[in-house]
Amino acid sequence: MKKVISLKVQNLPGVLSHIAGLLASRAYNVDSLTVGRTDDERFSRMTIVVDVDPKKVLQVERQLQKLVTVVQLANLSNVPHVERELALIRVAAEPHERSGVLELTQIFRGSIIDVAPQSLLIELSGNSAKLDAFVEALQPYKIVNFTRSGCIAAPRGDKELKK
Repeated sequence: MKKVISLKVQNLPGVLSHIAGLLASRAYNVDSLTVGRTDDERFSRMTIVVDVDPKKVLQVERQLQKLVTVVQLANLSNVPHVERELALIRVAAEPHERSGVLELTQIFRGSIIDVAPQSLLIELSGNSAKLDAFVEALQPYKIVNFTRSGCIAAPRGDKELKK
């Protein structure tokens, strides 16, 4: 079962590799791991999506909380939250095919961010299911390149995450 864990960590060299190493050494299947600085440059926010047995989620949390560099941890799977991913998709499209690709992109609320003689580059954000559905809708066209950011997540409402 997929679980979304949000970590606030110290923004120091080696923190990402330390956390990734901890997860890998215990054979947890990491679905995605994203990291970026927060408004306070001393800290970064990590979003980890792990595919683990529900019994092992608590074990994952406990092991992460033991790390000195982890300032805050929240299992967002247990609270209302918003998840988003970003995808950049280059689609082969001759000039006569572009209107179909553009129409699909508009339906999914994406943007064409680059136009080349033989292709279009599409930017799309949303939850994982939306991105999967868009890729499925693009089946009549040839996807030349597909890059996906991985999940970022935040709790809904005004509640502050607690360690």
